[in-house]
Parts: sequence; structure tokens; C-alpha cells
Amino acid sequence: MAEDLKAILAQVNTDDSGVSCSIDFSRGQKSSAPESDSKQIAFSEDAHEITADGHFQRQANRFTGRFGDQPGEFPVEAGRYRLIWSQTCPWSQRAVIARALLGLEDVISVGEVGPTRSDHGWTFAKSLTGLDPVLVVADLPTIYQRSDPSYTGRATVPAVVDLTTGKVVNNDYFTLTNQLEVAFKPLQKADAPDLYPEELRADIDALNDIIFHEVNNGVYKAGFAQSQVAYEEAYDVLFKRLDWLEERLGHQRYLFGDQLTDSDIRLYVTLARFDVAYYPVFHTNRNLLRDFPNLWAYARGLYQKPEFGDSTNFTGIKQGYQLLNEVANPYNILTVGPDEKDWLVPDQRQFN
Repeated sequence: MAEDLKAILAQVNTDDSGVSCSIDFSRGQKSSAPESDSKQIAFSEDAHEITADGHFQRQANRFTGRFGDQPGEFPVEAGRYRLIWSQTCPWSQRAVIARALLGLEDVISVGEVGPTRSDHGWTFAKSLTGLDPVLVVADLPTIYQRSDPSYTGRATVPAVVDLTTGKVVNNDYFTLTNQLEVAFKPLQKADAPDLYPEELRADIDALNDIIFHEVNNGVYKAGFAQSQVAYEEAYDVLFKRLDWLEERLGHQRYLFGDQLTDSDIRLYVTLARFDVAYYPVFHTNRNLLRDFPNLWAYARGLYQKPEFGDSTNFTGIKQGYQLLNEVANPYNILTVGPDEKDWLVPDQRQFN
């Protein structure tokens, strides 16, 4: 489809441009994890990210280091960096998917925080020792405090830690996959796909911005809204864009024809969470994902690729969004569905 993506982007409200993982259902909950030493780190979106009129405005990223061989850039070296992620967080799953598609598993190690945030942020509660085995810390705020003692925002995933210093060098999820795709190209596997081809970069960037502001972050604008007006504004924008994407994917396999790109990773992580998280918890309930024939088939097709499906844990996603929510789920009941066999139905879309 020969649409002018830059012209479409010009009509998108891009005021909310910060990029970080934002899931906070921990208010009022206590954790058995050791208390963090990072007293000034924010643990709730309410601290800085809700405007006076009830709109959710995501915090900007603090650590935006670039990778490469130019002055001021962090060197591209195998074994030097550790990517911290969570099964719950779509932003961090993006980086994990790109890492797998590009064959960087032996180049960048991963550490995983638990699916739910404690009352003092993301912790390494999934570890048998309660510590990240490489960084030897109990929680992510400690790493952020070490990286910048003056930092007062939330400690977010994804976070790329330089193992030579133990400090976060990048938590800028919006550019992180592009850096893996370009700067880390010399360390990619021989048959790695070109997820960010030069001839498509301008269009990929434009579509990524559209998807971020109106879909990826659009569900959070609805879910974290603290006024009816703010919620309905986000709701209407979200479903208008999903309808547009449904139409686009009725004509082609991926967002850019037959070629899998960075844009597909970005859209997938929201679609994977839609029915189990955003629809019931964030009240984005005009349609389920499975009510969109093309989007549903497209998402299933991606899920069936191991690089996507292996990092998609529906139980972890449900735990992150459904549990520790005193108002909506006071008894901490975890839903049983979906039947994951539904995700194994082949994508049978046909194109001329």
C-alpha cells in the first residue's frame, strides 16, 4: 500500500514521546524482597506522569547512550552488555525478539526481573537467590541509582547494563532495536534478516512513530487515564488506528509487504498482550484482537516464529497486569485463558 506515512504521522499527536515500560499495579502492596537502597527512585507513575487534567504522560528516558565506534559511543563488543527485561513489558520484549532474530544471544546476555513490580520497583525475584547472577543485585532501582545518583524517575526495563562498570548505558527502548540492527551488525549471525533496510528506514521510522503514539502507548494512555475525557480520547485514537492496521494487513503479509521489519516487532508486542491485559484491565474493550481477522492472523503468524513465541509468556503477562491490582482485582484472581492452542492456528491470509 503506497500510503504517505510521513503525512499520516503529521496528523498524530506526539506530545507523549517518552519511552519506558510502565506497569504499576503495586500501590498498597508489600513485597518480601529486600528493601532497595534507592530511596529517591520513583516507584509509581503517579509521582511524575499524570497531568493536572488526568492524562498519562510517559516519562522520558534518562540513558540514551549510542553504540558504535565514534567518539562518545559505547563500543560494540561481545560479552560486554547485559539486557534486563521482563515477560510483562512489551518494550523490553521487543529487544529480546530482535536479539534472537539477529543471532545475538551469545553477544548480549539477558537478565530477567519478575513479572510483577514490587512496592519498590522491578526485582530479580525469579532468581533462586533473589539476585541477578551476573550483576549480583536484588532490584533494578539499585542499578539505576548506581548509574546516576541524582536520578528520580522510575527504574524501567529494558535496561542495557555495561558489565565493565555495572551501570545502565541505555534504557531508550525506542531506539534500542535499531541499534541492535545497525551498530551490532558485525556480530550478527551470517543469515540475520535485515530488519531495518536503508531504503525503508524513513518509512519504518514514520510508521513506528504512528504505532508507538497511537497503539503501543495508546493502550497505556487509556489504561492510566484519570479522567473520562482522557480515557475516551485515547480509546478512540487507539481503535481508529487498529482499524487502519487491519486494513493494511488485509493486503500484505507484514507491515512492509513480504519483508519482516522492525515495525512488525513493535506492533506484535502490543497485539500479544491485547486480549489478556489491555482489553480487560485497561478497558480498551471495543474489540478483542481475535475480532480483527487480519490482525489476529498476522499476530498468530508471528507468534509461531520461535523468536517471537519463545519470549511470549501469557502467564507472566497476565500476572503483571492482573495481579497486585487492589481496586480491580482485590482477591488476586488470575484468569485461566487464553487457550494457547488458538495461537497455533496457521495464518491463512491470501494475497494476489
